[in-house]
Amino acid sequence: MTPRTSRRAALASLAMAMTAPVVHAEPLNTVLVTASRAPQPLAEVISDSVTISAAQIAESGAGSIVDLLQRQRGIEVARNGGAGTSSSVFIRGANSNQNIVLVDGVRIGSSTTGAANWSAIPLAAIDHIEIVYGPLSSLYGADAVGGVIQIFTKTGKGAPALTAFAGYGSDSTRQVDASVAGATGGARSLSYAISAGTEKSDGFSATRPGSSSYNRDRDGYDKTNVAAQLRLQVASGVEVGALFLHSKLDSQYDSGASAYDVRSEAQMANVAVFGKARLAPSWTSMLQYAQTRDKGVNYSSAAASGYSRIDTTQNSLSWQNDVLIGADVLQLLYEHREEEVSTNGADALNRERSTNSFAASYNARRGKQLFNASVRRDRSGYGDKNTGSVGYGYSFSPVLRATASYGNSFRAPTYNELYYPSYGNPANRPEQGRNVETGVRYDDGVNALGISYYRNRLTDLLVNTNPCPYGVRAYQFGCAYNVNHAQLQGVTISGATRLAGIDLGASVDLQDPHDETSDKRLARRAKKHGSVNAAYVFGAIKAGAELTVSGDRFDDAANRNRLAGYGLVNLYATYAFARDWSLLVRWNNVGDKQYDLARNYATAGAKVFAGIRYGYK
Repeated sequence: MTPRTSRRAALASLAMAMTAPVVHAEPLNTVLVTASRAPQPLAEVISDSVTISAAQIAESGAGSIVDLLQRQRGIEVARNGGAGTSSSVFIRGANSNQNIVLVDGVRIGSSTTGAANWSAIPLAAIDHIEIVYGPLSSLYGADAVGGVIQIFTKTGKGAPALTAFAGYGSDSTRQVDASVAGATGGARSLSYAISAGTEKSDGFSATRPGSSSYNRDRDGYDKTNVAAQLRLQVASGVEVGALFLHSKLDSQYDSGASAYDVRSEAQMANVAVFGKARLAPSWTSMLQYAQTRDKGVNYSSAAASGYSRIDTTQNSLSWQNDVLIGADVLQLLYEHREEEVSTNGADALNRERSTNSFAASYNARRGKQLFNASVRRDRSGYGDKNTGSVGYGYSFSPVLRATASYGNSFRAPTYNELYYPSYGNPANRPEQGRNVETGVRYDDGVNALGISYYRNRLTDLLVNTNPCPYGVRAYQFGCAYNVNHAQLQGVTISGATRLAGIDLGASVDLQDPHDETSDKRLARRAKKHGSVNAAYVFGAIKAGAELTVSGDRFDDAANRNRLAGYGLVNLYATYAFARDWSLLVRWNNVGDKQYDLARNYATAGAKVFAGIRYGYK
């Protein structure tokens, strides 16, 4: 394929971005877990990554995790209405089901759609988020084509700490949450963190006039959540623990002018128990069992046919061993995952499948040079897949280095693509990806600049093909079929600096998410998008401004329905008016911009939210 983003255009945009103020620099002591499945200093991470800290989440005033992710480089979102409605998150142009979402190391999502239910994930339970870009199938298996987003819930340490928040805003949005965390200390220390929250909003109409689904009523949501972490130090080098997260979302949406209250219910429940032990001075072993449930119910009409239910249960067992060989780390991993789908109809979906995986990785540092390599074999009902990756980094100085990597990946067919009546086919194969990437990073803790180029070529893409090669009579409206090829290619530039006491940041993505078979751009993905941020602290007040911009997109695979580009300005301020007390005020979409993330679906106009926070640390 001839790249749609020309070298000349890319270099010109790169030059412009390098002269622009460029999201704050990462703290030099940042530790990343997701890139290698183990804590690793950021200075030794080859993969391109972003960390969203607890402070950034608290200051964001974001209505949902989707709003928060929309402001990050390399990420685009689509949503069918307000904060409680169905959402998609694209990483570097990869589809929502081509990315893995983890909560405290546990994979979440639906086996029928292959994607996480973003609207059900509670921001109140989150401590921080790590985003790692690029294929990670050799570490995490199927679906890690565009990247991995890992959500970490709150943990406990030190003296007991209580935090609480209450806020109110536009559309009668109400939010209350609280958490307590700490550790007992001593040889048998028990650390704990427990949080709970609720969030409600009257919302706004999910659709716009002109849509066949339009209803002028408000479409609100009601979300409740509780999360907990317990860790017990049994002996020196031996720890056991348990993790728990439950979130329930009731949300309304539009399905025509009927007076019936069309709505959906979603529940996300994660439970995990683990044991971690240092079996030898150079050998640490961790065994974890987890169960995740993704439950979805829809009420589209008062008739019996208006009720539908689809539940996914995933049980997983992982055994990870980290072995020190001098300063190097060898990691050996075994994973077993079982997926089960249960529905009130479509009996073909009521199935189970299991995957057994073996993986090994090696991380090394030799002076100024970094090296990693990993291999993995996944054995499942959709076939056996081998993946691998290699990465290299060279430090020209403590604050400047270059990296390069190669890796392949795959996405497993979803239950819908395999078994859904008159659409799926058990003969469908996994999608496959091959990615090459290179980058340069400068970061001295105050000033930062990062440039990454990537090219991810995807084959055997599963798309709706009409007429269906399996037979027109059985598949009258087409079927899922491995036919398309695509290429995700682009340049990401980001950085940060401080000027006259103002923290400045910016990022820009120049990309070409392109379907090579149809010669069309992938739906709902722009060629250019980016953000600019500024924050200033004077006394007890911190004030900030954000600009998020995106180029035009197409709402359909045929590129007939164009969605115009947009620019959104958000303002916020926090005021620490007393010890442990602060006030947050946020004004989103200051210009009351009307824009589209999905055709005929409404987006939020100008919205104001204010809250008061108590935090004892």
